[in-house]
Amino acid sequence: MWMYEKKLEYPVRVEKCDIKMAKYLSAQYGGPDSELSAGIRYLTQRYTMPLEQGKGLLTDIGTEELAHWEIIGTMIYKLLKGVPAEVLEREGLGAHFAEHGRAVYPGDAAGVPWTAAYIQAHGDPVADLHEDLAAEQKARATYEHLINLTDDTGIKDTLRFLREREVVHFQRFGEALRLVNEYKPTKKIY
Repeated sequence: MWMYEKKLEYPVRVEKCDIKMAKYLSAQYGGPDSELSAGIRYLTQRYTMPLEQGKGLLTDIGTEELAHWEIIGTMIYKLLKGVPAEVLEREGLGAHFAEHGRAVYPGDAAGVPWTAAYIQAHGDPVADLHEDLAAEQKARATYEHLINLTDDTGIKDTLRFLREREVVHFQRFGEALRLVNEYKPTKKIY
């Protein structure tokens, strides 16, 4: 069990309104390699993980990804706060505004809504962990791209924090894969 503390895992500082950056950040809010996709993937895969350490790791990282999803949502909200509807429309967010108003909605940077088709839970721990390793590397690369798309020092700082967490998650999934590979030969098959 975990306890929810009503504050972000890392502070979000936004220097100015930036509609384009808000759109780009949607990649990590509702895209295929987003924090939402990662969180749901890991929290789903934990059920078929044969090792308690692996189940615990998937639960821990899955819930942390949801905390990161909250950070991304906060950045998007702050970047768009107070922007008039006609400006949103001019900048390509008119359809979003028409359907969702000022709500932060899970879709990718192009506006495509999030779908469960973005995630995979195969039930084979080796396949799932390889999927997780790849997901963490794709998210890390996306954060590097996002860092290069902004000059807002507060946003860059938060994105660097999130990028580093992807590196840590990758390392932890590598450790879990080693444990699973050590466990497999000890399994008795009848």
